[in-house]
Amino acid sequence: MSHQHSDQPVVVVERSDSGLGGFLLGLAVGAGVALLFAPKTGEETRQQLKNTGRRLRTVATEKAEDLQDALGGGYERTRDRIEEGLDSARETIDEKREAAQDAFDAGKSAVKTARSELERRLAKSKAARSTTRRDGDKKKADEDE
Repeated sequence: MSHQHSDQPVVVVERSDSGLGGFLLGLAVGAGVALLFAPKTGEETRQQLKNTGRRLRTVATEKAEDLQDALGGGYERTRDRIEEGLDSARETIDEKREAAQDAFDAGKSAVKTARSELERRLAKSKAARSTTRRDGDKKKADEDE
């Protein structure tokens, strides 16, 4: 497989500085030109800048309060949803615990009942065997005589 080289030109751009100096120079020239051609006096311009600054600060404060209220409300809603979920989980766990306890108690009762029944049958069987033995012994004794 052969490689072909493209004969298209390549452009290399080199920068020696960040351009910050040119930006600052342009800013200074623009500010100077704005002051020269300003229709208002320096005092009027300063007053207008103060008023604009106050309005911007007021608007920023209001927006910050709105954002804080929105975030706070979101936090409250999220916390409430989590608490509801936890309450629901606790109720489910309590129900399952009660059901398990009921099943355990029912099993315990069934074991007692089965044991009592087994003991009753065992006693009946022993009594029947004892009676059979006594009857057998009497018959044998009668036959021996």
